[in-house]
Amino acid sequence: MSASQRFIGLMSGTSLDGVDGVLASLTEAGQIRVEHHAFCPFEAPLREALLALNTPGDNELHRAALAANALARRYALVVRQLLKASALSPQDIAAIGAHGQTVRHQPQLHDGTGYTLQLNNPALLAELTGIDVVADLRTRDLAAGGQGAPLVPAFHQGVFGRSDATVAVLNIGGISNLSVLHPGAAVRGWDCGPGNALIDHWCQRHTGQPFDQDGAWARSGQVLPALLERLLQEDYLRQPPPKSTGRDLFNPPWLQARLQGFDSAAPADVQATLTRFTAEACVRDVRAHASDAQALIVCGGGAFNGALMAGLRTGLPRVAVVDSGECGLPPLQVEAAAFAWLAFKCLRREPASLPSVTGAQGARVLGAIYPR
Repeated sequence: MSASQRFIGLMSGTSLDGVDGVLASLTEAGQIRVEHHAFCPFEAPLREALLALNTPGDNELHRAALAANALARRYALVVRQLLKASALSPQDIAAIGAHGQTVRHQPQLHDGTGYTLQLNNPALLAELTGIDVVADLRTRDLAAGGQGAPLVPAFHQGVFGRSDATVAVLNIGGISNLSVLHPGAAVRGWDCGPGNALIDHWCQRHTGQPFDQDGAWARSGQVLPALLERLLQEDYLRQPPPKSTGRDLFNPPWLQARLQGFDSAAPADVQATLTRFTAEACVRDVRAHASDAQALIVCGGGAFNGALMAGLRTGLPRVAVVDSGECGLPPLQVEAAAFAWLAFKCLRREPASLPSVTGAQGARVLGAIYPR
């Protein structure tokens, strides 16, 4: 490989808002520089189809296959936007790292191995773009006994790690995941609990808006202490790492069951409580596992929710809570950049998983390559 190559990373997360893509250059040492970023929102029918596939339903195989095709076409649109912005051709790109859309995540369940399912059609994406595609990035870790998630802590270490201080990195997408970067120690990481999944759902249900802009609606309400305590009783929050979760757990039926007895609560008060709950689940994990952290670097869409960020700062008064843009990589580019980096690692046949994060038997090369 040359001293520097370009990769595209694509990410559509559990927030189900759309596709973030970056075009980045990577050096032989794995140092990354994002050159361009693009975002393409999901059209309502695709978003609804993907959301519906998070829970069991009729004719799932057929619906999943068509949704995967539609997603690949959306991915291809983002790739074209990035190529146009950079004035590059497909031949200039070493590979695309395409995560796919997680619709089920049940590691180590049922038969001891479990499964994780990311809808995608990487063969179609390779055909549409003329670029090699690296996909199926989680299942190799599951096969080795791991959670298959989160995948980004190793990348966080390379971008945000410090040799002189402990740093925690919190990605708030649909689910919140935390990376703990201790100097000279193994990287740790896990899913803390819900991110935007519950607060987006409640906002859309009661206001018709896809998300709570800057947390303004949450700030108009009052936290309901009894409801907050009920939410915090969720067993998952007390499980030790390694662990991972998704919409399989934190979904509308989960929330509805915990709202029993709060029928008269004002929707804005519920939103305020859900926002505090999301922050508090993260705060408790930082206190328990990164008590010496000097900084909490926040990325993902949640970094733009002022009420959520305020909850983090209130809960961690001695920690500098900043968004990742202050550390050189804007919040909406971090995960997409991570998948560009994972494609880079796959092409080099270099392990990219961390047993200290996922609990797997060892580090593994992640991903399957679909040639153009």
